[in-house]
Amino acid sequence: MDLAYIPSPSTGVIHLGPIPLRGYAFCIIIGVFVAVWLGNKRWIARGGTAGTVADIAVWAVPFGLVGGRLYHVITDYQLYFSEGENWVDAFKIWEGGLGIWGAIALGAVGAWIGCRRRGIPLPAYADAIAPGIALAQAVGRWGNWFNQELYGRPTDLPWALKITAGPNREAGLYHPTFLYESLWCVGVALLVIWADRRFKLGHGRAFALYVAAYCAGRGWIEYMRVDEAHHILGLRLNVWTAIIVFLLAVVYMVVSAKVRPGREETVEPRKAAEAGEKPAEGAEDAATDRDAEPAEVAGDRAVEDKVPGADEDADQAGEKRKDGAGNGAGAGGR
Repeated sequence: MDLAYIPSPSTGVIHLGPIPLRGYAFCIIIGVFVAVWLGNKRWIARGGTAGTVADIAVWAVPFGLVGGRLYHVITDYQLYFSEGENWVDAFKIWEGGLGIWGAIALGAVGAWIGCRRRGIPLPAYADAIAPGIALAQAVGRWGNWFNQELYGRPTDLPWALKITAGPNREAGLYHPTFLYESLWCVGVALLVIWADRRFKLGHGRAFALYVAAYCAGRGWIEYMRVDEAHHILGLRLNVWTAIIVFLLAVVYMVVSAKVRPGREETVEPRKAAEAGEKPAEGAEDAATDRDAEPAEVAGDRAVEDKVPGADEDADQAGEKRKDGAGNGAGAGGR
């Protein structure tokens, strides 16, 4: 008799009248909010403007969701396009099935569009959002718990996950690989935050560290899973993907550190230009007008600016000079 295990929810959806509230969707939404919240704090600490991360996320998140779904459908096409399967199910994202590789790849395209519109370097944005993405993954993995999917091999460990009988699954106790990956992602987020503070990572290296660290964990966690997957040379496709992406991330960190050492001093060039170069309102026009004035007019204007009533004194002084000049001219004629 098993005395200790992690129970699975009896259902992944709660109906609020005619409206279905799905646990998987809630986990994804909460994860997005966590990523934007932490990314915003890190962006402001780097000298950016509040709200910039959310503005760019408006582009990145939809692209990421589409990319994640495309990767899943392409790599597990037999679930939707084999004989007896309904291809319409490929659009039912709420039933689970988001590939992180596709989500990051296409999400980066959306982020690039958002950054370009704001005049922001994509690597700086990626560094700010990296630990938030890891935490979003940690939260999102609990959506697999609601759907009773992506578990590992059978086990009798006290933290085993109890799976009930259902379509394409057998009842039993299995390794909770969703929990392993969730905890690993929390550790990745903390690692990136620490390393970024310790070494002042810049030019995309904090993001590359997140990618490398995540892949290192995803490799051994993926190896434990027993759900259907394509294999190449005896390894699951996602294991090979993790290995390749890990190597690419490490190479990027090494090369980037040599080519572009240090960290970006400015993450929002437009903001820095406005703060450091733009003169006070109206000052530039006033300076231009004064430079265009003749010296005599400028002198009179300077007197007017400094001495109230200077125009009256100047008129009286002018009359006296005229009188003196007239008297002098008369004496010289005599």
